Amino acid sequence: MLSRTASNLFWLGRHMERAETAARLLEVGTRITLLPNTDEGYRNEWGSLLRASGTADQFARDYGDITEANMEQFLFFDRNNPASVMGCIEKARESARIVRTALTSRAWDALNVAYQDLRSYKPGDEDAADLTDLVARHAATVRGAIDASQLRNDGFHFMKLGYALERADSTARVLDVKYFVLLPRVEFVGSELDNYQWQVILRAMSSHRAFHWAYGGDISAARVAHFLILNGESPRALITSANEALWHLTAIASRYGGNVAANARDRTQLLADQLQGAAIDDIFEEGLHEFLTGFIGKIGEIGNLVQEDYFYGRG
Repeated sequence: MLSRTASNLFWLGRHMERAETAARLLEVGTRITLLPNTDEGYRNEWGSLLRASGTADQFARDYGDITEANMEQFLFFDRNNPASVMGCIEKARESARIVRTALTSRAWDALNVAYQDLRSYKPGDEDAADLTDLVARHAATVRGAIDASQLRNDGFHFMKLGYALERADSTARVLDVKYFVLLPRVEFVGSELDNYQWQVILRAMSSHRAFHWAYGGDISAARVAHFLILNGESPRALITSANEALWHLTAIASRYGGNVAANARDRTQLLADQLQGAAIDDIFEEGLHEFLTGFIGKIGEIGNLVQEDYFYGRG
């Protein structure tokens, strides 16, 4: 496969997952601001989301004041924000257009319909929950079309690798929002506020029911963190995404000579092994924020290695 084709398929997957993450962040912020927990009120929660997404400086430069309307515009509609819903959907569609012949008609149609539908919305048309639901439904349709119709060739593996790496990154960032910055004082841990915020995180990540199936009704920081980090049955868990990325990288490497350009695969194998041997108590003892920051850095390194292995100077 040409490196340009592989790159566009990889970034199609990453941008589709990133668009859904932006919508989920918007819903998290909107729900949590209904129950202010500091003297700063909602500004603290929105600021937390901006810092976790790495866009705080751009928001301050382009908008200044943190208001719910500005946050909705920035996270959903602003094409100048590379992590906004519409910015990511447009990039995903452009990648798909460039490699149109590598996609089935069902996959292309699902993505094109999502783009056409979402671009028709303007600020104020829907509330944050409805916008998030709309994006989640379109994203699920695109994923379903890819899974149901694409040949399991290297193009499929590059797309799904993009999804897996981006989902790992986004889950870690949402977790970091919750534990490091939304709950700034230790006396809140285990309180009703703490439990409410964990429920918001689970619901925004479409994981609330799955969590209760796995752990029952008792929500605690350790249980939610375990579910979203180390539980291999959880579809959004860091360990699940790492193993999925490893599976696709192994399939890709086998098509290109096994040990040829396998740096990304080897690094992902190491990360998956580290997660497999981890315990949630040890993660909390190390510091959840420190663990998540390190994990996000490792996912970034793997993404860079994928590009070095397959996209630069090949094809």
